[in-house]
Amino acid sequence: MKKLSMSDLNRISKEEFKCSGKMPVIIVLDDVRSAYNVGSIFRTADAFRVSGIYICGISARPPHKDISKTALGATESVEWKYFQDVQEAVMFLKDEGYKVFAIEQVDESISLEQFRPEKESKLALIFGHEVFGVKEGLFPLVDGCLEIPQFGTKHSFNVAISAGIVLWELSRKLDF
Repeated sequence: MKKLSMSDLNRISKEEFKCSGKMPVIIVLDDVRSAYNVGSIFRTADAFRVSGIYICGISARPPHKDISKTALGATESVEWKYFQDVQEAVMFLKDEGYKVFAIEQVDESISLEQFRPEKESKLALIFGHEVFGVKEGLFPLVDGCLEIPQFGTKHSFNVAISAGIVLWELSRKLDF
């Protein structure tokens, strides 16, 4: 056994990435205060080839040195848009035919392992503020809330970790 070199990994170029098929998922970042988290989510979005990221509210947006530290160039491959108001982003996505889900712990959430997306559906996933989560005022606008099962003493995952978990599970279920 040996560790693979960068050339052994056979990764596609940025140009090939832009032209390649994407997972039919848009990540919505609502008031994610840490630029490092935003950068980590860009990097994860690149790895799973998501369709794009919508950055909303106070969330840092490229170009930003702290995003660049963790994104490692993913801001150049992953398409992104900025919306001052997350509700505007959600309404835009719904008008474009997306099913919108908040990643949040609520009384009527769907546990991630139980979630069965329709194979041809386009999904948007809202990830909220690191402390306060997704704004409750958005719940009437979304198609549901997804919750990641947890078994320890803590009440939540880091937002960038949550994005990785959810995208991994969706990549399996969408056969991407």
